[in-house]
Amino acid sequence: MKRRSFLKTSAAISTPLLINGIPISAVARNSFLDFVNPENDKILVLIQLGGGNDGLNTVLPLDQYSNLDKARNKILIKESLGLKLSDKTALHPSLADMKSLYDDSNLSLIHSVGYPNQNRSHFRSTDIWTSGSQADKYVTTGWLGRYYNNHHSSFPIGYPNANNPDPLAITVGGGVSQTCQGPIVNFSLAINNPDTLAAIPEPEFNSSIPSTNYGNELRYIMTTLQQYNDYSEVIKNGFISGGGTIAASGNPLLDKLNIVAQLINGGLKTKVYVVNIGGFDTHNNQCDPDDHEIGEHATLLAQLAGAMKGFQDLLKKYSLDKRVVGMTFSEFGRRIIANDSTGTDHGTAAPLFLFGSCIKGGMIGNNPTISSSVGNDEGVAMQYDFRSVYASILIDWFQMEASVVKQLLFEDFQKLPIIEGCVTTSVQDDSKRDFSFNLSNSPNPADQYTILSFDTKNEFIKIKLYDSIGSEIKNIFSGNVGEGHHEIKLDTSSLSAGNYVIRISSQTAQKTKLLGVIN
Repeated sequence: MKRRSFLKTSAAISTPLLINGIPISAVARNSFLDFVNPENDKILVLIQLGGGNDGLNTVLPLDQYSNLDKARNKILIKESLGLKLSDKTALHPSLADMKSLYDDSNLSLIHSVGYPNQNRSHFRSTDIWTSGSQADKYVTTGWLGRYYNNHHSSFPIGYPNANNPDPLAITVGGGVSQTCQGPIVNFSLAINNPDTLAAIPEPEFNSSIPSTNYGNELRYIMTTLQQYNDYSEVIKNGFISGGGTIAASGNPLLDKLNIVAQLINGGLKTKVYVVNIGGFDTHNNQCDPDDHEIGEHATLLAQLAGAMKGFQDLLKKYSLDKRVVGMTFSEFGRRIIANDSTGTDHGTAAPLFLFGSCIKGGMIGNNPTISSSVGNDEGVAMQYDFRSVYASILIDWFQMEASVVKQLLFEDFQKLPIIEGCVTTSVQDDSKRDFSFNLSNSPNPADQYTILSFDTKNEFIKIKLYDSIGSEIKNIFSGNVGEGHHEIKLDTSSLSAGNYVIRISSQTAQKTKLLGVIN
């Protein structure tokens, strides 16, 4: 969201009240349940990795290690110390708890998640992720907020009520989540410690309020104050019923997720929870210069993995693990080349993790390809659009119709095999496609031209060309093709020398290929 637009929206709704010192707006529980199966009791927990996580040190592409070592030997994890998920892929040694989830088939790793025309600004890229929009579109609403507003345009007037007693979305330990931003108000609520919530005395307001700007502001304050007290009581009672405060763990992220677990266990029917862990903007001192396996990034990854594992264990203890799915996201990854300050700068795509007992464990996609001659600004090429992950969760977890999801996000999302072992409504058999095309090109590097060779089913495909920082520079092909083998000649004579990425995609599959140009 543009800052100017945000300020206009904020001014329209006046200054919000606070819960535990955090700005809040209350939310009706059924806001987007109008689109959800009424018997659906599923919950989504979002973990935001603030700052832009370095995906190449989080997930090591062992089959690209020699070229990676040339680009980032100042920070690269030792190949022998990676926690192997396969012969080609390993996790950072600080992610032992995440490896445990993977071994139990409770973790899915999606390679190289991002979006076309990557923006490398923290503010702008976070806006894109939370709004679920294209990089060139400025959307002031969140991808969940658009759901809420469609059926609760009168909010906050009349909420909470008998049919909508609980918050829909709760952020623990931070400001309200922009994923739930509506055109006027934010349909989410933020808390720190539910155990310390207390009612604010409600003064007696004049029953006759003028129909002026002042009167409108006063009505909003009155409504928000009443909602604060109503929701505070609901949250506190639910927290106590769920077991109350758990002793501090020494891991701030786990402490936040423990609060989430207690609220779920206490019976709140909240559908979305958001927690945040910051510090991933590792321009300098990302690791110890002499021991790359320790340092700031390693500490953050250990906290993340420990929190995910601890939260999952607690959900299993409460027999709630088949109702909850967790997902990490970060505004971007880091560049391939390390900088001179033992760190990394803003990049493009990065791995995304989903976890839970209903997650289809394993990996989706392939390791990123690292060239032997990486450009200074080059980032990891996108394989999967983040909106395809959102869409797959909405369809298979919240049981939403694909037609509604297309309106919310975008027409061309790919349905990914994320959920397994729990009831879903998907009529598409994900097991019949490996979610990857056969794609090759020759000559590579290209001098004036290259021939693209690929195999497809009878389907609609797109083939696009991106530069090394993720900007789309050419639509090579878009249309229906028959089943079989195909070839396309790509003229590269007008391209500057350097590295490019070819991406072919359909509704159910994708493949990226690194292209060098030496014209």
